[in-house]
Amino acid sequence: MTRLTPADLEAARDRLVPDVVAGGLSVLFCGINPGLMTAATGHHFARPGNRFWPVLHLSGFTPRLLRPDEQDELLSYGLGITNVVARATARADELSPAEFREGGRLLEAKVERLRPRRLAVVGVTAYRAAFGEPKAAIGPQERLIGGARVWVLPNPSGLNAHWTAATMAEEYARLRRAATPE
Repeated sequence: MTRLTPADLEAARDRLVPDVVAGGLSVLFCGINPGLMTAATGHHFARPGNRFWPVLHLSGFTPRLLRPDEQDELLSYGLGITNVVARATARADELSPAEFREGGRLLEAKVERLRPRRLAVVGVTAYRAAFGEPKAAIGPQERLIGGARVWVLPNPSGLNAHWTAATMAEEYARLRRAATPE
């Protein structure tokens, strides 16, 4: 991969990143919003310190560790990726409450259309803001969206020091077991 400069990353600000989706997925993972590295490369969870790809593998969702540029392989495992807010920023705290609420509304419409079995929002703060549920916690939620059971997972950002890759993988594995048909 070509080394990206700070100018390359800044040029990616506000850029949109295409979803990796199909109808009838087992799990649709939903990030907060694309970071600048993701927007610059076009690959979800592309920042080297982000633990999404290792945790996805450690939790048993993928048979091997995928690289961000292999994101389209997720579809063959019944998995997809979207975001609450489509706009790329350096940090999630650059997003307004109104953007989160509108993102939640758009996400509901997307889930209605795609009909995944599970919607996994990676980031409890984003989930709370998008859906007006200030007391939501990590794990399965009561809410159904488009028939999909909603599950909130820890944010895999390297900045989330409350969770290790191992403890995140345990929580992601709980979702995997719940989402796997008997």
